[in-house]
Amino acid sequence: MTKEEQKLKELLLAWEETYKKGQLTFWILLSLREDKKYVDEIKVFVEEKSNQTINCETQSLYRVLRKFEHIGVVDYEARKGNKGPDRKYYFLTVLGEELFARFVKRNIHLFFSADIKQLLNL
Repeated sequence: MTKEEQKLKELLLAWEETYKKGQLTFWILLSLREDKKYVDEIKVFVEEKSNQTINCETQSLYRVLRKFEHIGVVDYEARKGNKGPDRKYYFLTVLGEELFARFVKRNIHLFFSADIKQLLNL
């Protein structure tokens, strides 16, 4: 590998790492748009739907979900677990649904415009 290829690889990895940290909120909320989920289901959704580009630790998810619950974006209901104690099944509140919809409209829909799609070679 040439020095230029090595530098490109390092820069790409650094950019992707920063990008992924900022994307976790999006992926968590997207998972809850589909259905109520407990933490392990959210983790699987995020990792599978992102083609394994976003990975998250269970404790990180709990931390983020507690924060979202505190600000009123997410809530949960307790359901019986398979073997042990009740599980928390998280879902978006009305506020969370509206927040997500506005975020998508402002930040995601722009990628579907013809000029951006052309620049991305889609």
